[in-house]
Amino acid sequence: MAKELPRNDIPIFVLAILESGPAHGYAIAREIDKRCEGGLILRDGALYPALRALEDDDLIIGEWQPSTESGGPPRKTYRLTDEGKAEASRRATLWRSYAKNVERILGNLGGAKSEPTA
Repeated sequence: MAKELPRNDIPIFVLAILESGPAHGYAIAREIDKRCEGGLILRDGALYPALRALEDDDLIIGEWQPSTESGGPPRKTYRLTDEGKAEASRRATLWRSYAKNVERILGNLGGAKSEPTA
């Protein structure tokens, strides 16, 4: 059952995708879908406000590139800044800690195994 990706969560996923290298918006959306195997839905119109906010925060830089298709329109390609790389790492650490704590709270609810508490 796919769940819509909350708008507040989109920036960390964008930063994670851009860790692999520059990409345009459509490619970012497809990579998010691919990595979560369709388990999260990125709604149209949710990605670009996040990209603008990340640009405004100087975490990514967007540059217009000519299309690779003959006669196609230019595409804005995004890449991480040095600040963006550091922020991606910081946010990933926070997310992993959060997920670990959620698993501890849920325990064996629903028959799923959780990691033992220390």
